[in-house]
Amino acid sequence: MKRQAKCKLRLMTPDDVPAVLAIQDECYLPAVIEDESSIRSRLGASPDSAWVAEDEQGVCAYLMAYRSIVGKVTPVGGAFDVAADPGTFYLHDLAVSRRVTGRGVGPALVGLACELARAEGLAHSSLVSIQASSEFWKKHGYAVVNDLDPLELANLATYGGQGYYMVKRLRG
Repeated sequence: MKRQAKCKLRLMTPDDVPAVLAIQDECYLPAVIEDESSIRSRLGASPDSAWVAEDEQGVCAYLMAYRSIVGKVTPVGGAFDVAADPGTFYLHDLAVSRRVTGRGVGPALVGLACELARAEGLAHSSLVSIQASSEFWKKHGYAVVNDLDPLELANLATYGGQGYYMVKRLRG
């Protein structure tokens, strides 16, 4: 039986950025690590859709998302292009510290994001799966989409050739 997370989920603040950078360093390969200015820019672009999980030791996971268009891929280091008329909630970055792996923190953050997207009437959630995470995302209802236009395929390639664009239907 999995131990459930004893973590508080809350909106990310600028004070959380150093912890987010540390978790990113722990979880990601160097080619996809994004710098502090990118993280701060994204937080500023969509502050109501960036969350952290916090346990007794501090921030242990985060998720940054934004409202986008189905089929649009944010490249590594690219700015969030928040859509005026979104059709998807794009989960750009989910990372969970090893100290809480297997405790349900990642799924809790994904659930929170999908709940917000449904409340806003968005029909889809989308993301780029990297580092062999596609099975995790498939368990949460996401499916690989292969028919992207050439620009979006080029954006996807910035993830080192191991990225998959995935979409989940939220309603209708």
